[in-house]
Amino acid sequence: MRATLETLAIASLVGIAQGALRLVDLAAIFALSTPLSVAPWTVVTSVYAHGSIGHLLANALALLLVGPLVERRTTRLRFHAFVIGTGALAGITQVTLGGLLGPQTAVLGLSGAVFGLGGYLLASNVVSATLFDRLRLSTRAQFALFGLAALVLTATTAAPGVALIAHATGAFCGLVTGRAGLLDVQ
Repeated sequence: MRATLETLAIASLVGIAQGALRLVDLAAIFALSTPLSVAPWTVVTSVYAHGSIGHLLANALALLLVGPLVERRTTRLRFHAFVIGTGALAGITQVTLGGLLGPQTAVLGLSGAVFGLGGYLLASNVVSATLFDRLRLSTRAQFALFGLAALVLTATTAAPGVALIAHATGAFCGLVTGRAGLLDVQ
């Protein structure tokens, strides 16, 4: 559980920094928003920052459920790169597409990455691999199936204020990379 605990430690340290910066009304420097070029560091910091202690605890619990299972199959470096990569892509997609669909909002949290880890586990296990091998679906059909699965997984977390586009993006990325076995150490 080393990489999972390291991820939680980073999120906790960022949370402490947010709390301190909140005292001087600067906690928002961790939040990802458009235009991305104004504060490019937020592509990474937003993955580890959270809106509240409850938000951090919810993401921590979910990470503790899926993180160790992914860790068994990969290296620490790949795990951390995956968390940052899927979390950043999920956040960027949320603020970009979300801004086209409604008011501009900032995004924070590990949930896009956690959905990515969960999607990875879902698509990379022996049962899924066997099923996909037997179905012999085209790449296009697999992408469509992954998109549908990402939407279904996202619908389970639908609530006001939840970054649904980020959740769907993370899940989709996890499903695709899981099918490809991207994190698995051969």
